[in-house]
Amino acid sequence: MNWTELIGYAAAILTTGSFLPQAWLTFRTRDVSGISLGMYSVFTLGIALWLIYGLAAGAWPIVLANAVTLALAASILWMKLRYR
Repeated sequence: MNWTELIGYAAAILTTGSFLPQAWLTFRTRDVSGISLGMYSVFTLGIALWLIYGLAAGAWPIVLANAVTLALAASILWMKLRYR
């Protein structure tokens, strides 16, 4: 593994890890009142596109981080639609 991949994995861990506390709070409380449907829809689509890009480029740090974040973001978006 070279230094650029290490940077990629470090970035993936930090950005995905920073998303986890908010996702956990949302799952636990089911409070989605402070979440913008429009913003979260665009965010989730953007994450999906990053995942596709990572797959096409063979960039595994991007693939792994965005696969986890997409699962979390899509779950929160689903909750926003269900509990609004």
